[in-house]
Amino acid sequence: MSQRILSAYRTLSRKPGGKWLFSKLVCWKAPYFSSIAPRIETLEPGRCVATIKHRRAVTNHIGTVHAIALCNLAELTGGLACDVSIPASMRWIPKGMTVGYLKKAVGTMRAVATPAFAPREAAQGYELPFVVVVENPAGETVFRATIAMWVSPKN
Repeated sequence: MSQRILSAYRTLSRKPGGKWLFSKLVCWKAPYFSSIAPRIETLEPGRCVATIKHRRAVTNHIGTVHAIALCNLAELTGGLACDVSIPASMRWIPKGMTVGYLKKAVGTMRAVATPAFAPREAAQGYELPFVVVVENPAGETVFRATIAMWVSPKN
């Protein structure tokens, strides 16, 4: 697992404003994610939870959270969950994503990413799906994604 990222999260999340600062640091490292202004709420091996607020910058023409903003949230949470879950000898990269838009996305969106099975060390690369469920403030699932992560040995 990426001890550096997990250690930073654990250290910062205990302090006032720490989750906000950690989220900003993630966006500094991967600037594209700053477009959705995510807040990482939970990060642990096997799970990442993040939210985005419903604001004009992430809305579409009908006033709901844009589909691509939801995809960005899914990739962010899936990537962080993967990074802190795989063995230190392995690396990952997203290989593909399938998505389903189930309801209009209105309000603060909450994404939860988990692996389809426990990550393992391996001599060869393998596909590790991460399931991301995004819910509205009422707890209704509005979006679901499966992100195929390619996990392979570091060489």
